Amino acid sequence: MALDLKFLISSGLYHRDPQGTEFGQKILKHSVLLIDHLGFESFTFKKLAKEISSTETSIYRYFENKHMLLVFLCSWYAEWVAYLIEINTKNIHDPSDRLKVVLHNVVAASTENVLTEYINENVLHRIIVKEGAKAYHTISVDKENKEGLFLSHKNLISIIEKHIGEVNKEFPYKKSLASNLYEMANNQIYFSEHLPDLSDIGKKDKNHKSLEEMLNFYTEKLLN
Repeated sequence: MALDLKFLISSGLYHRDPQGTEFGQKILKHSVLLIDHLGFESFTFKKLAKEISSTETSIYRYFENKHMLLVFLCSWYAEWVAYLIEINTKNIHDPSDRLKVVLHNVVAASTENVLTEYINENVLHRIIVKEGAKAYHTISVDKENKEGLFLSHKNLISIIEKHIGEVNKEFPYKKSLASNLYEMANNQIYFSEHLPDLSDIGKKDKNHKSLEEMLNFYTEKLLN
């Protein structure tokens, strides 16, 4: 059964929170499907408006431009992974076991049951893998960072960092390891599918089991 999830996402990303209205949720739902189908470069608000039988003006009432929409979607995904980590580590007492659950959620979040009616998490994960870096590899990243547009991403990395610290509080590069684990998971999925010579992960590994094993091995070696 789908849940009515609503995450707290930086208000600087939108004029009106799309999670709070039926039309806003429609924008999110169809933008995810259209970006996945067309790619971010070819995606436009004009095409989205046609897809949802609306007008560009109506979409602009929610988002200033498609870049802000992409950052919003990346933020929503980060909040979702953080949510999964929170609920799945609740009753696990051993820090090492908790960290393994964290890595599993980072790698396999797209295999979880769909939790919302207006966002297909599996499709959104494909967008994160293919397009996610474009959210902050931009000329305006420093300005947007000062405006707090990447708080959801930073919060997720802080959660991963905290779990690393619970396993080994003396490890000096907890934040760097946390951010690298998250980025590595997405990059290795991308490489395995499109640039296989850059990855040890097989393309046919649909559940990314070998990627999860690699991240666990990598993490254990560093922390030991």
